[in-house]
Amino acid sequence: MAGFFLSGPGCGGVMAASHLARSFQEEVTCPICLEYFTDPVSIECGHNFCQACLSQCWGESEPNFSCPQCRETITQRHLRPNYQLGNLVELVKCLRLPMGPALEGQPGCEKHQEALKLFCREDQAPICVIYRESWAHQAHKVLPIEEAAQEYKEKLQGALGPLRKQLEEAQALTSKSSDLFSFLQRKVQAKRETIAAEFNNLHTLLREEEQLLLQRLAEEERETLQRLQENVSKLSQQSASLQQLISEIEGKCQQPVTELLKDAKSTLSRSENMKLQGPEAISADLQRGFAGVFPKEQSVSLQQLIAEMEVDVKLDPDTAHPNLVLSEDRKSVRLGDTHQDLPDNPERFEKYPIVLGAEGFVGGRRYWEVEVGDKTKWDLGVCRESTSRKGEFTHKDYWRLTLRNGNQYSVSPTTLPMSTRPSRVGVFLDYEAGEVSFYNVTDRSHLFTFIDTFSGTLRPYFYPGGTNAAPLTICPVPAQARGNPCP
Repeated sequence: MAGFFLSGPGCGGVMAASHLARSFQEEVTCPICLEYFTDPVSIECGHNFCQACLSQCWGESEPNFSCPQCRETITQRHLRPNYQLGNLVELVKCLRLPMGPALEGQPGCEKHQEALKLFCREDQAPICVIYRESWAHQAHKVLPIEEAAQEYKEKLQGALGPLRKQLEEAQALTSKSSDLFSFLQRKVQAKRETIAAEFNNLHTLLREEEQLLLQRLAEEERETLQRLQENVSKLSQQSASLQQLISEIEGKCQQPVTELLKDAKSTLSRSENMKLQGPEAISADLQRGFAGVFPKEQSVSLQQLIAEMEVDVKLDPDTAHPNLVLSEDRKSVRLGDTHQDLPDNPERFEKYPIVLGAEGFVGGRRYWEVEVGDKTKWDLGVCRESTSRKGEFTHKDYWRLTLRNGNQYSVSPTTLPMSTRPSRVGVFLDYEAGEVSFYNVTDRSHLFTFIDTFSGTLRPYFYPGGTNAAPLTICPVPAQARGNPCP
């Protein structure tokens, strides 16, 4: 056997060796599966096949059998194992004989080392001629590989046109979006500066009017001031009565139907009979003095501005984390020492000590202030009503100002320098403009403004931190704004 592979004039050199290797492989290849024999068997006509291939070809219940290679009728289905041929197969496998007339520089069939001259449409893959004759591909549609390449080349070139058109559209949209982004940035910056200027002017005006009023009051006679004090006391008593009645009515509205209807008419009658009594008249000189300090038009304008923006924010106990302690009037919150046994309702925050404002906003302009004192850790702002309450929350649902370690103020991920530590923070929401602004009420300065697009309900957001037991306290709304939230 080794002599067949010697190169030289007597053997035909390398080409002869290749031909002999090819002949050897043909002799040890099953005519059915075109693979090396596995458990070869011989039949009456002398041809050899893999035992499994022949059994599959003949079936189990055929009455007549014929040779798959020469078609000679086989009278008896008697399979003789061909052990010599099996040993020869193993020898050829060990020799790793080179195969293949595949062209140099071109890929060939990994199994048969033949050139890939055909393309199978069903398998969408190049195949060699030997594969074409195998059972796996006999029923498949094939065509010359050059024709298949030309066909798919034309199809791919045809797909380039629509893709290039889409690329042009995408580039045009990108350019347009970039221009719009720059325009909106400039517009937002201008509006941010306008808002900051308006608030600074308002605070300056309030300070000036406060000083003028105090100076005028100091000049009034003691008797007039005493009468004013009496008026204040009388109005405070009426306010207390009104507050008590309001609390009673709010409590009744939360009662079951039967309890709500009990004494409802009496309560309603008391609310109708509750009439606010104005203060007693003061001297003409005093009236003229106040008129000089506060011109009528200016006073009305201030009251309208406050009424349009300031809202009476209260905390929603149904959203409060079990470790939080809310004040009775629901205006302040602090971190408690124990985990309270509270209903695990869907609205309640479970992982972080957070509580939301009771009222949600879906439009308009809102402003409220929060006393933070000397706390070293807190968050303030607004969040979406739909934010997760039971696990990690999504930062895109929050617009908040945070304090960490007593001096690190930030609006994620931006750190804010703070020249004056705020003891009171103002929060301003302009829903339609998509803005949430924060103000240092202590030195009356603008801190930061988020720009976004809002949808759905937004609610005030409070996180009292965990390193300082002092509460966050929502500041009272001026009398002019109470009960006048903007639409």
